[in-house]
Amino acid sequence: MGTNGSTMLGPLRQGLPPIDPSAASGSATCTLPARYEAVRGARQFTKATLARWELSDRFDDVALVVSELVTNALRHALPEDAPRDPQEAPVKLHLMRWSSRLVCAVRDPSQASPVASEAPDSAESGRGLFLVESFSDGWGWHPSPALGPEHPPAGSQALRGKVVWALFRLSDTV
Repeated sequence: MGTNGSTMLGPLRQGLPPIDPSAASGSATCTLPARYEAVRGARQFTKATLARWELSDRFDDVALVVSELVTNALRHALPEDAPRDPQEAPVKLHLMRWSSRLVCAVRDPSQASPVASEAPDSAESGRGLFLVESFSDGWGWHPSPALGPEHPPAGSQALRGKVVWALFRLSDTV
């Protein structure tokens, strides 16, 4: 994806009417701890949410994408040398539904942009964003608003991060 907001959000707008946040017919958020077991929790949350929205038939593709986005956030967006408090929830999964689309968004504290790379055939990892691109109708990312307290203490800054999202079309009609 690109390096500026218009490029990063471009696929979210392709071939579909503009998103009006007030027109969302459903949204759900799940906070995830900094543990790989959180991927399973993200899939369970996704399954329950899609069932509530009567979109269970989309679960397989959406769950695969959610798993990859959450895994990438845990693997690449959290500093390895930082202590991981099991009670801390630095990653959030957002599911948003409109009449013609579903968006899965994963928010993490890293400002580094996601990079899709070519993994060697023998590699056991490195294909996450390729899978996201293959199973969704588009993906991208954008910087997120500040994380943490609205008014951080003097001398400190609220954490900023990014949101990596994937778009699924729900119907062919626009």
